Amino acid sequence: MGSLPPPHLDFSSADHGDISKDNLLALFKSQQDLLNHFFKHLDLSQTLDFSRVLLSTTGTVFFTGVGKSAFVANKISQTLISLSFRSSFLSPLDALHGDIGALSSRDVLVLFSKSGSTEELLRLVPCAKARGAFLVSLTSVPGNPLAGVCDMNVHLPLQRELCPFNLAPVTSTAIQMVFGDTIAVALMAARNLTKDEYGANHPAGRIGKSLIFKVKDVMKKKEELPVCKEGDLIMDQLVELTSKGCGCLLVVDEHHRLIGTFTDGDLRRTLKASGEAIFKLSVGEMCNRKPRTIGPETMAVEAMKKMESPPSPVQFLPVLTEDNTLIGIVTLHGLVSAGL
Repeated sequence: MGSLPPPHLDFSSADHGDISKDNLLALFKSQQDLLNHFFKHLDLSQTLDFSRVLLSTTGTVFFTGVGKSAFVANKISQTLISLSFRSSFLSPLDALHGDIGALSSRDVLVLFSKSGSTEELLRLVPCAKARGAFLVSLTSVPGNPLAGVCDMNVHLPLQRELCPFNLAPVTSTAIQMVFGDTIAVALMAARNLTKDEYGANHPAGRIGKSLIFKVKDVMKKKEELPVCKEGDLIMDQLVELTSKGCGCLLVVDEHHRLIGTFTDGDLRRTLKASGEAIFKLSVGEMCNRKPRTIGPETMAVEAMKKMESPPSPVQFLPVLTEDNTLIGIVTLHGLVSAGL
């Protein structure tokens, strides 16, 4: 079943040829050869100078391009932003209708163009120079006009496009993307960006959450806690055990210090072992007095690891202060729901 195409992709009835495995493999190999040509002939001296310009700028690094190059320019800009660099995408069209005002003499403008003859970029150059920005062109055709009017040019070697007509920009854009992302990582290393700093820029993603969120940020607290006293009868606490969605009771003393835990699994085992005697048993008699616990300042991702650690995984961890006072509970379901 899994190998069949969906109905709207029924290739057997389509009026076109098939794609053979050998042809597909040959295309990937050809693309690899074209990319290897880029790596082999890239001028590292130009690349180093370009990297240092970006690293030393005191303003914003703007990226621009037209067509497919615009998508690459925007993506590289977004990558730098995620690495704590001041960066932005500047549309050539919008720049000529007011957005050029964002440029200053402290900024760098990077222009992506395969041919270096893109009309919109050539019109943008004198306007950007008038604002005092430093202009860098990234082009693939030698002796192009854009390289001649910018302050710096980096040649991105291109043997040809993978497209059989040598027209569709399927290799040149790949080269632009690889070049830009590699420079971004070089800048990241030069700035000594830490994992915590990177995570701070991605608070909604799993990476960021694992580096930012602490137990106190994801735990249940106050009225959400399924608490009881050790003298309470088990059968009197069934509602508390089942209604809070934690799968347990947190047994506390009069000062709200944790005594132990009693889980729904403990309930089943007690019922099986004691039968009707369970009606007379207190929670304190049957609770686990040595449960795993965790502190509120611990990273949430560490709570996940602690739950999964030997000898057997658990579904929750009571959250305690240094004096053993219960202030919350963190559950496996809660951590998963938070995206950790």
